[in-house]
Amino acid sequence: VPLMESGGGSVEPNTSLRLACKVPGYTYKGYCLGWFRQGPGEEREGLASIDGDGDTNYADSVMGRFAISKDNAKDILYLQMNNLKAEDSGIYFCVADAGWCGPLVAGGFAYWGQGTQVTVAV
Repeated sequence: VPLMESGGGSVEPNTSLRLACKVPGYTYKGYCLGWFRQGPGEEREGLASIDGDGDTNYADSVMGRFAISKDNAKDILYLQMNNLKAEDSGIYFCVADAGWCGPLVAGGFAYWGQGTQVTVAV
């Protein structure tokens, strides 16, 4: 079942944005869910993950500014992004993989959404 992101857009620096991703069936306890970002000309960067028990992990670049959460009843994964910076611009992907969460590396996630664009600029 495909993952589908929404909520991207163009915002000014120091503002907030919340991304959502439909993850039907993946909020089951046996899955790790996460968010990745790919800037222009860059590799995909892992930002945050959440496991079946709700334990979270964040990249240093977004620690304290971004928050990952999920609504198990609605099968939706969220990424609340605060204090956005120009370097946060890129395509944001939600991801899923069976099992407990490991390191935030692209190869660790089998299922990917198509991505949603976030642009942070004056």
